[in-house]
Amino acid sequence: MQTRLQEMKESALGQISQVTEAAQLQDLRVKYLGKKGELTELLRGMGSLSPEERPVVGQLVNEVREALESAFSAKQQAMEEAALHAKLSSQTVDVTLPGRPVPAGTMHPLSRIIEEIEDIFIGLGFEVAEGPEVEMDHFNFEMLNLPKDHPARDMQDTFYVTDEILMRTHTSPVQARTMLKKEGKTPVKIICPGKVYRRDDDDATHSHQFTQIEGLVIDKGIGMSDLKGILLTFARQMFGANQQIRLRPSFFPFTEPSAEVDLQCFNCGGHGCRVCKQTGWIEILGSGMVHPRVLEMAGYNPEEVSGFAFGMGVERIAMLKYGVEDIRHFYTNDVRFLRQFNRG
Repeated sequence: MQTRLQEMKESALGQISQVTEAAQLQDLRVKYLGKKGELTELLRGMGSLSPEERPVVGQLVNEVREALESAFSAKQQAMEEAALHAKLSSQTVDVTLPGRPVPAGTMHPLSRIIEEIEDIFIGLGFEVAEGPEVEMDHFNFEMLNLPKDHPARDMQDTFYVTDEILMRTHTSPVQARTMLKKEGKTPVKIICPGKVYRRDDDDATHSHQFTQIEGLVIDKGIGMSDLKGILLTFARQMFGANQQIRLRPSFFPFTEPSAEVDLQCFNCGGHGCRVCKQTGWIEILGSGMVHPRVLEMAGYNPEEVSGFAFGMGVERIAMLKYGVEDIRHFYTNDVRFLRQFNRG
């Protein structure tokens, strides 16, 4: 039996050294060390040995088992290391190659304009106020001196959810909500940025959804001169230190008196050109003194306080500042257009 054990050991070690695949190695392990393997079969024959031979053969069996287990483990480790080395070799990364640049996005031009406008007015002491885009008719129209069936509502035809709920047509409801929260206290000095909705046909200068920023100031002794001073400061910080503005009489139900605000044409300096249609001026926003009726509905006494309000379209400001000829460029997500505004 000792001879058979030695022969089996040499045979097994020889076969282990020749194995190249993990499956073959496992088959050999089962063949020699498994429950029905050759070594187990030899152990079963130990009952026929004499008492003197059994200890000697038993020790030899243990030595053979340890030798084979050690050989299997060493071979398995060697095969795993070889496989890892081969995998690493096939997936080599040349760390000396320059990195591949990751394209970075940029702030949308409308977001940039909103941020610039907010910075200007915050610097003038204004606070930023926001409100819901799905608004109640009461705040969108009635609180702004536009009762039901008022003809001026036709200028702001919008999308209705119900008879009393709609997509807001301007950010003026935020002004009404803010005045109510103030409960007649002054001063009120806010700007209200946000999206608004109207049933306009989309073209180069109109969109069914656009962005507005409105402003409101209420305090004692507020006059048109304060309105003009604030808007002139805004125009000069946004479009250049030498800018001029003019106020033209207009009509808005929530202000009295009302005025359209024109900016001196930045293309011709006020001399007249194609951009300003030979007038020397470009309309940029609407404004006026807050109507006494609006003050009363919000809990203010128009005999004691006064105020002014203004509203501008962000797209309009962006088109003038950046020379964009079609409002739809802001919404089509053309990367070639947006990339122009990347400050690097």
